[in-house]
Amino acid sequence: MNPMKAAYCRIYQRCLWLSIPFLPYRRPKLFYSTSKLTGVFEERGIHSVLVITDPGVKKLGLINRMLEHFDHHNIRYLIYDKTVANPTIDNVEEARDLYIKEGCQALIGFGGGSSMDCAKAVGARIARPDKTLAQMRGILKVRKKLPLLIAVPTTAGTGSETTLAAVVVDPETRHKYAINDFPLIPEYAVLDPKITVSLPPFLTASTGMDALTHAVEAYIGKSVTRETAKCSLKAVQLIFGNIYRAYDNGKDMEARENMSKAACLAGCAFTKSYVGYIHAVAHSLGGRYNIPHGYANAVLLPIVLEDYGPAVYGKLRDLAVAAGIADPKNTKEEAALRFIQAIKEMKKHFHFGDTFPEIREEDIPEMAAYADKEANPLYPVPVLMDAKSLSRIYYQCMVRNQEDDAVTSGEVPGKASE
Repeated sequence: MNPMKAAYCRIYQRCLWLSIPFLPYRRPKLFYSTSKLTGVFEERGIHSVLVITDPGVKKLGLINRMLEHFDHHNIRYLIYDKTVANPTIDNVEEARDLYIKEGCQALIGFGGGSSMDCAKAVGARIARPDKTLAQMRGILKVRKKLPLLIAVPTTAGTGSETTLAAVVVDPETRHKYAINDFPLIPEYAVLDPKITVSLPPFLTASTGMDALTHAVEAYIGKSVTRETAKCSLKAVQLIFGNIYRAYDNGKDMEARENMSKAACLAGCAFTKSYVGYIHAVAHSLGGRYNIPHGYANAVLLPIVLEDYGPAVYGKLRDLAVAAGIADPKNTKEEAALRFIQAIKEMKKHFHFGDTFPEIREEDIPEMAAYADKEANPLYPVPVLMDAKSLSRIYYQCMVRNQEDDAVTSGEVPGKASE
């Protein structure tokens, strides 16, 4: 990276880190059953709510028990179930129109990260009808109180129930971007492991590794705090101790509950300490090819950690010790390499690949530019990379034959440096 740009990024990140104690971060109030929501509505005089979900969640009947509680307490509800993976601006505008037309008073994001992100973005558009989502892109551009926002995650991974971010896709450009502001943090979140029992093994694994990525990126970055470090380490411990159990036996309620706790802790960690290049690259892949976000993170996680090299060995040793796969007496390098290898073995157990067949070489420059724009200067990454350096990650993940490898190997940049 250009030295002037690198200096600017580090100064920007340092200022944000110093401001953390003075910013209005908060955690949602946690419930462990959707039956508790009716009391909140009655207390606030709310009689009509919009539930934002996706077709799969509705088809599985995961929302039925919550809706039965609403019926019993005469809470009127509307359901928007057209949310797609990597929710689009069209999803947001359709749901917003329904909210306004039906006179709703509260929003519930019920599902995975896509449904919760969609609900957050709808809330932002209701709070700021004068601004498009594109105009609210970035940080601190909402700045107005949202309607009552409740998150009910059906996966244990995204952590969106705790975060100040909503990620959406422009359906025309296929560009994926985030809106970040404190009003987007839900007021309430329901962590009910029973809801996650019917989650298929693939989604159990990919969302669990999404939570792992959140915890790792928050911990290895330069904006880690004592609080977020504690959350990250505990999340990693819970994930390594429970993700295999939840994957192999979806009805293991203890494992499901612990994975839900891990996702929430990881969400709390990266809300304050941010993520890094894994997310920036994953967002560009999700926007361009609609690759599921958790799966993209899972594939990218060991690749980017290896690329960071010795700069992250010390932090990875801490994570390896927390995961129970290394001893404090191990050298930094030994423990770090064990941690990366354990992630690779985790991917293998889940039958995850190391490449994305969707990647087209002609798309890489634009995606790398998007990742660069998203990450720099905001993400306090351990090693700075520009678009040219980031392109190396896409090449590593692209399916190529041996002849292509011989041609492109000389074009892909070497290791990044500050």
